[in-house]
Amino acid sequence: MTLLLNIDVPDVAAATNFYTEAFGLTVGRRFGADFVELLGWPAPVYLLTKQAGTLGAGSDRRRYERHWTPLHVDVVVDDVDAAVARAVRAGAVLEAPARDAPYGRIAMLADPFGHGFCLLAFSAKGYDALLGA
Repeated sequence: MTLLLNIDVPDVAAATNFYTEAFGLTVGRRFGADFVELLGWPAPVYLLTKQAGTLGAGSDRRRYERHWTPLHVDVVVDDVDAAVARAVRAGAVLEAPARDAPYGRIAMLADPFGHGFCLLAFSAKGYDALLGA
């Protein structure tokens, strides 16, 4: 099996700039003007131009102001604070500043298109720290 991440955006050029600047991803292939492959994570990221107001899944219309979804990306990094600074410089919105947790350090952000994501650096125990002793 293979995992692919598809991200709907209203502007592929702006999204390509954000994801390459914020996360150091690189452009793989371009499939016309509205579909770009980004590489550098364990799963390729595909940015797809989908205009606001068009029909998405079910009967939901796409919107690019901040929205909630039960699925989001956690980006594991070595240094959360440096990663937050880089993402914010690229246009991310910091929603919850970096904080320490038993499993590591985490910050919550949104990309310029309303999609939430977390930046996470695991402690030595990682999620095992939540199992108790």
